[in-house]
Parts: sequence; C-alpha cells; structure tokens
Amino acid sequence: MTVDAPAGGSARWRDLAGPDDTTQLGRELAGRLRAGDVVLLTGELGAGKTTLARGLGEGLGVRGPITSPTFVIARVHPSLVDGPALVHVDAYRLAGALELADLDLEAWLDEAVTVVEWGHGLAETLADSYLEVELTRAVGADDEVPRRARVTGHGPRWPAKAFDA
Repeated sequence: MTVDAPAGGSARWRDLAGPDDTTQLGRELAGRLRAGDVVLLTGELGAGKTTLARGLGEGLGVRGPITSPTFVIARVHPSLVDGPALVHVDAYRLAGALELADLDLEAWLDEAVTVVEWGHGLAETLADSYLEVELTRAVGADDEVPRRARVTGHGPRWPAKAFDA
C-alpha cells in the first residue's frame, strides 16, 4: 500500500478479497495512527467503510463492538490498552459542515483517533493533516476483485509515500 500527498497523485489501489482483508487493512493503518489523527472513509454504500473502521478499532485496542453509527451519528470507543480512544462518526445524514461542527469533535481531537465515514467534503478541516481511505466495490458480474482501497495522505503528518508495503 502506498500513501501519497495529494499532489503526488500516484497512490496505488490495494485489492481486498473480502471483509477479512478490509479489516486487516484497518488493523495495519491503526498501527501507524496516534491521538489527534483524522481518517476519512469514502465510498459508496456497501464498500466496506464500517468494516475498515472495525479493523481500526481492533488495531487500536478500543472497546467494541464497532458498528455503523448511522443513527447516533457519533460514537466514542475508549481504549482498553492505554492508547487513544476511537471517535467513529457517520456523516451520511449530516446536511453540511455546520452540523458536523455541532458534534463538537474538536473536544476529542487531541485524545482520540477520529474516523469519519462519508467525511469527504465535510471533515477535511478537522485537522491540518488527515488520511483519506477511498473504498470501491465491484458492481458487475465480470469484476474479478470485490473491493479495492486507496489511502491518500493530506498535510504535513502524511508525507508522500509515508506507507510502502
């Protein structure tokens, strides 16, 4: 997996054979995250955003279960291992950045890893640097790979090619 700064434009897609691979990607990313990091999860319905968030939670060692916060909008999962908490947000039902601001996520930013599903176009301003994980899923019978992920770093925390695997 490669993470590039947005200007790099060469972030590679990683094939994900199923939910276990998506969860594993989340675990791998969690190993590189720290309190104050923001991760945006982008992709259509069923692309694996919550599954990836579950892997992030497992990798961070937070209290679960990690489920979609669609109706509660945001959920805080405290650490079980003296690490950062996980703040899991589903921005799908939010009308805009003002409603996101009403969640007062800034209160948790220094203490937690904040993961925002459907955050593209809304949550980029939460931090100077953030990761965006774009997930796609196969839609036709001829597609050989069920899902793919591309991780792109934005800002000084995530320099070009921060992740090579």
